[in-house]
Amino acid sequence: MILAVDVCYKNGQACAAGAVFESFGDDTATASYRSVSPILSPYVSGSFYRRELPPIVRLIEEHGLQPDILIIDGYVFLDGDSKPGLGSYLYDYFNGKTVLIGVAKKRFRELRDGYDLYRGESRRPLFVTSRGIDPAKAKEAIASMAGCDRRPKLLKEVDRFARECCSAL
Repeated sequence: MILAVDVCYKNGQACAAGAVFESFGDDTATASYRSVSPILSPYVSGSFYRRELPPIVRLIEEHGLQPDILIIDGYVFLDGDSKPGLGSYLYDYFNGKTVLIGVAKKRFRELRDGYDLYRGESRRPLFVTSRGIDPAKAKEAIASMAGCDRRPKLLKEVDRFARECCSAL
């Protein structure tokens, strides 16, 4: 099972959304989930995991999800391979039993070269980091996802699902 997650914030609450699919090439999710929780930490650049990790963990635990691969909107490693980001902390949460792939839309200032991925006709890259899978294979997996835009279709859908959840808060 592959689980893609995203989190939205509004009115002191975090809404985590997740979409489950079986293969990177899938066009639609087989299931979707969401969970609402209080925001436990303010946003701090370089420590985003403190804000984002609790709602994602709550989503996973509340719905009894056991993903083989977890795709997050953000970084696994902030510099690409050693400085832990949200995904690295989630990898530790899963005791290394779940592959983590981070897909970020903006380059983190410490990210080294080689993590950019151009999809479709976009002139702006995505930045793909990973743990539990070779970074080149992680980039290939994200490149193979359905959709011809910069962001894969299912990642855009989970983002939309999180925003819809927030609009109800």
